[in-house]
Amino acid sequence: MGMAPLRGDETPQEIIVLAYGMEEGLGSFYATMAERKDDAEVVDILKKLREIEEIHKERLFELYRTLSQDAIDKESFEDNIVSEMMEGGFTTEEFLEQNQTALLTVADVLNVAMMLETQAFDLYSRYSQRIEDEKGKTVLYDIAEEEKAHLTSLGRLMEARS
Repeated sequence: MGMAPLRGDETPQEIIVLAYGMEEGLGSFYATMAERKDDAEVVDILKKLREIEEIHKERLFELYRTLSQDAIDKESFEDNIVSEMMEGGFTTEEFLEQNQTALLTVADVLNVAMMLETQAFDLYSRYSQRIEDEKGKTVLYDIAEEEKAHLTSLGRLMEARS
């Protein structure tokens, strides 16, 4: 899976806005799935994953504020966010259609989360090599490293459940 290719000349701020939107899309997916599931354990892990996406968004917003000359509040920042696309390059609706029945257990949910984080890591890593702007390259590399840390956390969570 992928997403619309970056032009290659994006500013670091544009990259952060894109990443923020994908984090929002994934968080919305987890929230929607939590509303549709009956298994309390599955609902709990989906809510936890949603909370993690909120933390990722906070980090991205703070990074945006450090790179931007404009003093912007979060509400104004979020007005520019497009969140139909989630990590992994899927739209939330596409992914729900294709995977709703596959997310029946906590292990299923964690496997899907790891798949999406892996795809996000790959995406940011590849684009960090292709983008021309040095600050943008650094932002993408840093986001890729954060995705790698998310994968490690999900792996630990899986191990703890085994």
